[in-house]
Amino acid sequence: MWLKRELAALKSLRTPERVQDLLDALPYRCADGHLSARAALRDNMTHCFDGSLLAAAALRRAGYAPALIDLCAVRDDDHMICAFRHRGLWGAVAKSNFPGLRFREPIYRTPRELVLSYFEFYFNMEGEKSLRRYSRPFVLPDPSRLNWETDDSQGDRIVDLITQARHYEILAPRQERTLRPLDKRLFKSQLVGVNRRGVY
Repeated sequence: MWLKRELAALKSLRTPERVQDLLDALPYRCADGHLSARAALRDNMTHCFDGSLLAAAALRRAGYAPALIDLCAVRDDDHMICAFRHRGLWGAVAKSNFPGLRFREPIYRTPRELVLSYFEFYFNMEGEKSLRRYSRPFVLPDPSRLNWETDDSQGDRIVDLITQARHYEILAPRQERTLRPLDKRLFKSQLVGVNRRGVY
């Protein structure tokens, strides 16, 4: 159950930009586990999963129709973003240890276009571009049926549902074999502010 101060904070996040500002201000949570939307405000830290739930809870109240998109990687952590539509175009709010895997302006025509905007910034510590698949946008169930907003025990259930959703490949095998390693300057730039304890 939301505390009054938490609910007030949630309702103040009236735009995707305000949601992203809050997620950027919260320290990155390095521990494993799939918690609720409330956990981010309660614990004053978050990672991509509960950060995306918090974003969804806020954007629902602001009149958006958010959906989670699961980004799947090889030899790297997966990532979760909270996608939204504005004037028919797709954007995203996200919490990440890496700056390039966060906010996207709503300028993309399709979910695939949105996902591909993350490709060059999605890499492991060997400098390998690691993003390979993404899920169909997943609309969270009403919290009255599955309480992902405040019940930490429901996080794993949400993960199961998203895992069961249809996923799409990004690369053909021949494309994967010819990928160029990440540019060294881009690699260094994306380590600014990174919590090394949370790095794959």
